[in-house]
Amino acid sequence: MKTNSQADIYQLKVMMLGISPTIWRRILIRRDSTITDLHYILQILMGWEDYYLHQFIIRGKKYGVSREYGVWFDDESDRIFLNDFQFRINEKFIYEYNFISNWRIQIRLEKILPYNDRTPYPVCICSSRQAPFEDCQGPWAFMELRHKYSKWHILNQLFNLIEPNENANDEDGEEITDIEYWLNVDQFDRHLANKRLRNYSLGLNHWDMEATEGEK
Repeated sequence: MKTNSQADIYQLKVMMLGISPTIWRRILIRRDSTITDLHYILQILMGWEDYYLHQFIIRGKKYGVSREYGVWFDDESDRIFLNDFQFRINEKFIYEYNFISNWRIQIRLEKILPYNDRTPYPVCICSSRQAPFEDCQGPWAFMELRHKYSKWHILNQLFNLIEPNENANDEDGEEITDIEYWLNVDQFDRHLANKRLRNYSLGLNHWDMEATEGEK
């Protein structure tokens, strides 16, 4: 890895494809970061937990973190650095995740910036909306659910939940989780994401959502 003074920074625009309104993130990342790094950074940015297989498609070739009982790649992901590709400004490539739901994310290089000692890398500098649950069955299913969970539907569900009910069960708890998500679907917690990114850069546990939320 380069010294900090030599490590230029990529400004990347990360956007989910096939979903409207758009879900996107803008991040600053050292260009000597690896494919492995970028995979985990994207997982954090989307609030996912790496349950499913993935792959990057860069100039027609597939890259990613190999899995023992899943996809294997020709190149070791922790030995491939972003600067190996010498990306041009506005060049794009694709990240695919969960081949059943078929989430596709477009990554575009917007700028190459000088390293700043006062900035912790990687960092999300702006964003829009929460990502779908990783097992949400794809863009069309997500948009249908978004249409279903209108404000009126949510209010009706809340009313039903607060009514006394002797037959309350675990499904009610799941419904509360769903309602909480859809109430906040247009709000992305960038502060929490950056906490997790910081933990990742320090080699700490970035998957423990509850522990990270407790640091707010």
